Amino acid sequence: MSKQTKIPQEELPEVYIDDILMSIKYFTDEQEFHLAIKDTDTCVRCVDKPCINFCPVGAYRLQEGGTVQIAVQSCIECGTCRVLCPPNNVSWKYPRGGFGVAYKFG
Repeated sequence: MSKQTKIPQEELPEVYIDDILMSIKYFTDEQEFHLAIKDTDTCVRCVDKPCINFCPVGAYRLQEGGTVQIAVQSCIECGTCRVLCPPNNVSWKYPRGGFGVAYKFG
């Protein structure tokens, strides 16, 4: 086993989530989006609108009139929205082959 040296916290570089997210490549499928709101009226009736807060990349935005808009090109395909939407009003599926997020280590 190799001996690991612990770097003091004050010497670590600051890392911002926005910088990491900007490094993700996303190939948008203009013919078939993988993410959509099933029924806009259901969004209007939803009081808490947790989707605006639980999406880690902030892909959900509140619009005038109480509807929610999704920035599909920002989605990192974590699936949080399909699990945590109380009225189950999000249609989510993996993008078809060749589209979606391209993760790269580094």
